[in-house]
Amino acid sequence: MTIQRYLTGITTTGTPHLGNYVGAIRPSVEASRRAGLENFYFLADYHALIKCDEPARIQRSTLEIAACWLAAGLDPQQVFFYRQSDIPEIPELTWLLTCVTGKGVLNRAHAYKAQVDKNTAAQVDADTDVTAGLFMYPVLMAADILMFKAHKIPVGRDQVQHIEMARDMAQSFNHLYGEHLVLPEAAVDESVALLPGLDGRKMSKSYDNVIGLFSPREQVRKQIFSMVTDSRAPGEPKQVEGSALFQVYQAFASAEETQKLRQAYAEGISWADAKQLLFERIDREIAPMRERYEHMVSHPAELEDILQAGAAKARARATPLMRELRQAVGLRNLASATAAGRKDKAKAALPSFKQYREADGKFYFKFVDAQGKLLVQSAGFASPKEAGQCIAAMKQSQALPSAAEAALAQGVDDSLVRAALKALSDS
Repeated sequence: MTIQRYLTGITTTGTPHLGNYVGAIRPSVEASRRAGLENFYFLADYHALIKCDEPARIQRSTLEIAACWLAAGLDPQQVFFYRQSDIPEIPELTWLLTCVTGKGVLNRAHAYKAQVDKNTAAQVDADTDVTAGLFMYPVLMAADILMFKAHKIPVGRDQVQHIEMARDMAQSFNHLYGEHLVLPEAAVDESVALLPGLDGRKMSKSYDNVIGLFSPREQVRKQIFSMVTDSRAPGEPKQVEGSALFQVYQAFASAEETQKLRQAYAEGISWADAKQLLFERIDREIAPMRERYEHMVSHPAELEDILQAGAAKARARATPLMRELRQAVGLRNLASATAAGRKDKAKAALPSFKQYREADGKFYFKFVDAQGKLLVQSAGFASPKEAGQCIAAMKQSQALPSAAEAALAQGVDDSLVRAALKALSDS
């Protein structure tokens, strides 16, 4: 059975708050303990350079966020935990992918389009404030994923496009140079908890309504006591629906604890007492982690040792793959040129599938013979996965799929397709 590999990128800007903990950190740490999986967690400090040009802030934020994840229980002995910039193979793979990625693909990236739309609305040049880093962000992200042959990428729905683009790049590379890269899939968790902030809106630094995950204990207490509530007096029943205080408590409490607070609401608990219960419940979970966090932040050399060990562990995977990819694209020892040429020639003399994406956003494939003559043309598929499944079915059955999925090229009969599929299978 193939081990499933999950890969998670961790942003290294800002200071984590309770919303980050409940929505991302805690579930990710819990997922890292599942048996039968390989989990990769990396600090995306190269990506941070796109948004931040303050070196001290980049360094400090990387320190705090690494300490935060370790304090929350991520075990570097059981997972791959590393800093992106410690893996030199990642920018090298970025360049290889850049060379097989059309500019039109990158033109459709959400972040780039958003900046262009903003500039257009402001009636300034479309590329104002667009760095090459922003434009190339999806390629670097694809390299992060493809370097470790990740199968599943846990992301929010707004990040699915980047995973699809990584698939496109992997397909383009594999089509040109052989099956070297694994096509990843987005793993979207629709049940991700969104924690309300101090004012009842989604907890977010942009709203200035956050409770810092490892802020000093008394500061957390003060923030919780500043949470917005209604004007119902002590003894007056209170509604749990729409209560930010209740929602935050529920995110930390057991089902039994939550039911007790629900009953207390019905019985008219005072807001001061409810806030004290919330503070105590959060503090019970966070206090031990805060102690570990403060130790690591005050001992950065220990944290650096953990990251360097993680980098060595990750590079044990990255270096052999990069060696393989360099060989595939022709960045080779010149003494092997004759043998490599014979191998490439033999490989070229086989039928092949060519996958691509058209301007209509749909995914297609062609099946061509050893001389490049078109044998089969597919219809458009909604996703690369569906197109890939159709190809796999053709290879397995050595026959055409349904007429709705693909059609013979003009002048080609079914026997030619079967023979070509058999030749590909025999190889």
